[in-house]
Amino acid sequence: MSVPSSCDVIVVGSGNAGFSAAVSAAQSGARRVLLVDKCPEDWAGGNTYFTAGAYRTVHQGLPDLLPIVNNVSPSQAKKIELSPYTEEDFHNDLKNVCSGRSDPELASTLVSESNEAIKWLASNGIRFQLSFNRQSYEVDGKIKFWGGLSLKTQDGGKGLIADHLAAARRHSVQVIWSTALVGIMPPKHPDGDVIVTVKKDGVNSTISAKGVILAAGGFESNARMRSQFLGPGWDMAMVRGTPYNTGECFEIAIKSLDAQPVGNWSGCHAVAWDANANPHVGDRVASNEYTKSGYPLGLMINTEGKRFVDEGVDLRNYTYAKFGRAILAQPEQTAFQIWDAKASPWLRPEEYREERVERIMANSLEELADKCQARGLRDRDAFVHTIREYNEAVYAHRRENASAALKWDPAVKDGLSTQSSSKQLALPKSNWALALDQGPFLAVKVTCGITFTFGGLKVDPQKAQLIGATTGRPIPGVYCVGEMLGGLFYQNYPGGSGLTSGAVFGRRAGRAAAQRAAAPRDRDIPTTLSKL
Repeated sequence: MSVPSSCDVIVVGSGNAGFSAAVSAAQSGARRVLLVDKCPEDWAGGNTYFTAGAYRTVHQGLPDLLPIVNNVSPSQAKKIELSPYTEEDFHNDLKNVCSGRSDPELASTLVSESNEAIKWLASNGIRFQLSFNRQSYEVDGKIKFWGGLSLKTQDGGKGLIADHLAAARRHSVQVIWSTALVGIMPPKHPDGDVIVTVKKDGVNSTISAKGVILAAGGFESNARMRSQFLGPGWDMAMVRGTPYNTGECFEIAIKSLDAQPVGNWSGCHAVAWDANANPHVGDRVASNEYTKSGYPLGLMINTEGKRFVDEGVDLRNYTYAKFGRAILAQPEQTAFQIWDAKASPWLRPEEYREERVERIMANSLEELADKCQARGLRDRDAFVHTIREYNEAVYAHRRENASAALKWDPAVKDGLSTQSSSKQLALPKSNWALALDQGPFLAVKVTCGITFTFGGLKVDPQKAQLIGATTGRPIPGVYCVGEMLGGLFYQNYPGGSGLTSGAVFGRRAGRAAAQRAAAPRDRDIPTTLSKL
């Protein structure tokens, strides 16, 4: 497909945010919408393809979500416990998880428009489901959702991108693959065109557009930039997703547009990741299944035989994106996740089945230590001691609270811990503390998998329009969404809020870009007609 010389709106990037922006622009009246991505077509979707497709949204409970999901039977609906997730809940989660640093206007827009954006996506053909496998446990006959997150897309990120591609085709969005942004020039006057230079098949072409939406992802696939901005050792992190998010669009925007960098440039989303995965690129087949998020049900122990995080400090949705950093800080950037026979049946099969991960099995803790030693464990005696001391702390807590109505429940913060008056660990496990004392035992080896970076560019929350560093004013015709938008997430993020951000601000940017594209034509139409 040839590169056109002009269009109304050009979107750079084929992830959730990019496709949301492109379809929004087309729905808002832009007649010629072009989406370009430097990746080949078989890598369509950016990092979105590698997600579980989870969206965090405000909702009023199960009746509010049932109309947009396709996987709930009447009998299931009667068993589901799904409390409303209010705007206050979402705001509090952002505040608590991101240390109160989120830009208040961006946060307010994200929260207040989350429900509308999800339903808009559904109207565009995005197939939503309740996330039974990832966000619920069946306890006492009830399907209990937890962590403020209940929605995912059918077939995860793979299905989400398939649905986005179909929506783009229906809206006549032109998509050109293997086409990289290499330059951008702002308009010479406020109503003028933005001039974009792209490279396809080694040839540079210029495209004039009224609106340009940058949605090209972060720099998580660039080892040099990771070391430069995230710090020493981050070149050793494994890449969870696309190899094409390498940060050039940041550098182009900062250099050519004087775009203002904002946000947590030393922060990122990073998870516990299969240590045997390809370190440089995600797997298009396995996708998100290399994530290893069952640690709240067990322990994580480093190669020196020591624990290094409180595995039960909070629900997984609020810790998994920061615990990858904790693993990266361990010797050899690796650790072992450990469970016994009581907890292992609760692990998600898509992450822990034999076909997906090396399962290290043993009938005793000593045998497990020997097998882990063959896979990088340095101090087997410390490993066994750590688990036995943990077990003693669990037993002591149970004895002291024998009369209390405490019950192990993975769907809530159950208060079952290692801390009592007679025995306390220096590093507690605050919830879901089950003794590891029933064989067979299971271990898997994990490392740090980086998902996306938090640093980005400053935008006007109303239109997601790029802000100039020198002027402090919006740059005409240029918008920024997705991972490139800075100021929302700091140190951590509430699970599922990244895709929601892409939809909320992508939709806004597409609408604003289409309005700018229509404005010159509107001035040529008599006022009486333009109001029709």
